Amino acid sequence: MMKKQVFNPFLPSYEYIPDAEPYVFGDRLYIYGSHDRFNGKLFCMNDYVCWSAPVDDLSDWRYEGVIYRKKQDPINKLGLYQMFAPDVALGVDGRYYLYYTPAFQSVIGVAVCDTPAGKYEFYGYVSLPDGELLWNKSGDPLLFDPGVFVDDDGSVYLYSGFARKGGVPAFLTGWKKRTCEGGHVIQLASDMKTVIREPKLIFSKVDEATGTGFEGHEFFEASSLRKIGNTYYFIYSSINGHELCYATSKSPTGDFVYGGTIVSNGDLYINGYSSDKAAYNYIGNNHGSIVEIKNKWYVFYHRQTNRHHYSRQALAEPIQIEGDGYIPQVELTSCGLNNGPLCGEGEYEARIACHLMSKEGAGRYGTYFGNVTFKNHPYFTQTGKDREDNPNQYIANMREGAVAGFKYFLITDLQEIAVCVRGSASGYMLISNTLDSEPFAKIPIEPNKNDTYYSAEVNLEKGKQALYFTYKGSGKLDFMSFVLT
Repeated sequence: MMKKQVFNPFLPSYEYIPDAEPYVFGDRLYIYGSHDRFNGKLFCMNDYVCWSAPVDDLSDWRYEGVIYRKKQDPINKLGLYQMFAPDVALGVDGRYYLYYTPAFQSVIGVAVCDTPAGKYEFYGYVSLPDGELLWNKSGDPLLFDPGVFVDDDGSVYLYSGFARKGGVPAFLTGWKKRTCEGGHVIQLASDMKTVIREPKLIFSKVDEATGTGFEGHEFFEASSLRKIGNTYYFIYSSINGHELCYATSKSPTGDFVYGGTIVSNGDLYINGYSSDKAAYNYIGNNHGSIVEIKNKWYVFYHRQTNRHHYSRQALAEPIQIEGDGYIPQVELTSCGLNNGPLCGEGEYEARIACHLMSKEGAGRYGTYFGNVTFKNHPYFTQTGKDREDNPNQYIANMREGAVAGFKYFLITDLQEIAVCVRGSASGYMLISNTLDSEPFAKIPIEPNKNDTYYSAEVNLEKGKQALYFTYKGSGKLDFMSFVLT
């Protein structure tokens, strides 16, 4: 039994960990990822940190501290390059190896540690047997988002790829122009850094994937490999950006067959729509993987906050792997690792909303090389500075027609719902149990500069229920929390 409930996001509200790679080592689940900064201006501005939880209690997260600093890499002594999405593997020698790429430098660095979450030390770069860096010439493919996998026989496979439509702008890769061919597999020696076979292209980019079965969900980035039984599952972010897809093969080096979408950070497809504006949450890039914990499988992914995609937070959902290997797409929830609905009483922070949109819908935050402003849209944000304890995260800027949805709660004897809000709003908070159903409660809201509770009596059927809060009125409000009694 867990000591307490666990929500999405499952880490403290001040923590911004995207690109999460989950692994069970011993009796603990470890989360490795990039490290965004609250209201950062670029991706991955902070040093790598690690969080872990006992496999018996996924609510009991422990901060393991900084495990690797940007300046430890010899080409990054000034710390000017962000550290993009990493991956970790247990080597055949019993040590743990961390793989990463300094921002668009097209090298894969390797660090090593004797424990899963200790202080990693720089070990070297992925190189050819003669010591030359892999793909170090102009025109070579861009090395990006390394995923590493050690098979049962000790064979080591490294996956890499970035296949943005139109390629990589030259200003991001310096004078050595890089190409974007798709996703590659690179076999390494037991030293975990020496290339022993010619890299192989296993996923074609969007313009060259006709006839592959990946059409509409072509490989983009975020390589990650898992093995289930005798089947290899390749998890990746598609050209659509917001989704994590998977492909399967009986070999780690090729002939992967497209499987489907595991999760979309806007619930697209599973909600019956595919356009950005029809998303049930604000979308952006996505990156993560799957892991088995106590005979249950989960997918880890991330969401965007603060009206851009440079402050992302880790989320997780339980998934099902069918007998034939198929993984059905899972919906976004507020309860994730809780393995069931949240208690139908108590106070809940609005930051755990799994759906958030304006009257006009949601949309996609920014692009990879620029931002789009969502002035009239609600968004997740916080008070306080980056990594400041108890920063009071909330939903800001809810205007006429804005919706915040929470799934799910186990309702037993709900008699009243209160909302804690502040701002210039004058109107009502309508509450329903589906996105499009008639409201079962109507809470009057008045302008107030301070956090203020407003309530209404309710009559909601017992059982597993979602809660959707829709603001109707003038002005705007910050949604802090709600209370079920």
